[in-house]
Amino acid sequence: MRLVFAGTPAAAVPTLRALLRSDHEVVAVLTRPDAPQGRSRRPVPSPVRVVAQEADVPVLTPASTRDPALVATLQDCRPDVCPVVAYGGLIPAPLLRVPTHGWVNLHFSLLPAWRGAAPVQHALMAGDEATGATTFLLQEGLDTGPVLGTLTEPIRPTDTAGDLLERLSTAGAELLVATLDAMEQGSAQPVPQPAQGVSHAPKLSTADARIDWTRPGYAVDRHIRGCTPAPGAWTTFRGNRLKVLPVSPEPAPGTAPGDSAGQRAASGRIRMVERSVVVATGQGDVRLGQVQPLGKPVMDAVAWARGARLEPEESLGGELSG
Repeated sequence: MRLVFAGTPAAAVPTLRALLRSDHEVVAVLTRPDAPQGRSRRPVPSPVRVVAQEADVPVLTPASTRDPALVATLQDCRPDVCPVVAYGGLIPAPLLRVPTHGWVNLHFSLLPAWRGAAPVQHALMAGDEATGATTFLLQEGLDTGPVLGTLTEPIRPTDTAGDLLERLSTAGAELLVATLDAMEQGSAQPVPQPAQGVSHAPKLSTADARIDWTRPGYAVDRHIRGCTPAPGAWTTFRGNRLKVLPVSPEPAPGTAPGDSAGQRAASGRIRMVERSVVVATGQGDVRLGQVQPLGKPVMDAVAWARGARLEPEESLGGELSG
């Protein structure tokens, strides 16, 4: 079949590569415009655009999917299907009507669970034991269309959002190719999503990524892994932002040196315990692995703590200075 692929980030690249290897023909790629990055703010092409150009596939980068000229351009491509993976914008009705067999989206959850922009992050933060990927026909609603195919993937105890997304993007690429093969053969059977089990996964902001040390240690662990690598979990130390990479929940709640027996340290209190840096939470402790102070590289938490010369009763999580 003739395809116009829509996608933008690195998670969409495995699918584009799989489609280029398949028996289908990728006649064009739709991706977001080059975006400014880094301190220089120089425009950088999307990962999908880079791969498409390497394969000599025409690339479309409209500023808006509501541009009337895009409809005409897409019609000129005469697509049978438009597969889409994390394009980064809504596909309006005029575009949905262009391909003969519609738009097929690869979504990184088992729909109707975790509809939205950040399904992997929210599955991790919620403590789900498993997730998966779904191919479905796009409609005007948010991830509401009928399902064409699914796969499941266990969530490992130490998974970050980056780890899990990498596995899902690789396995999901093959799922999408298989879905398109079934559509071409006429064997695809769209199944409406059930009304039960709906949950939502909105995009996470920097504010959402701030660590709440009053929550139990297991919840702090999930939150940090769900925000790694983006948007990046963080807290404050001495009024400055401190990025926190994945932690290790302590198996049993402890007491800080000098505390009376059975008395818990206040949430956020940070202290050296043997050769570890431990932070008290609302229930139990967590051991820091790596941290990144503002303006500095990622470093081992013990080296950071020694350099900071922790004082008694110091805590993470206070107000930002300035």
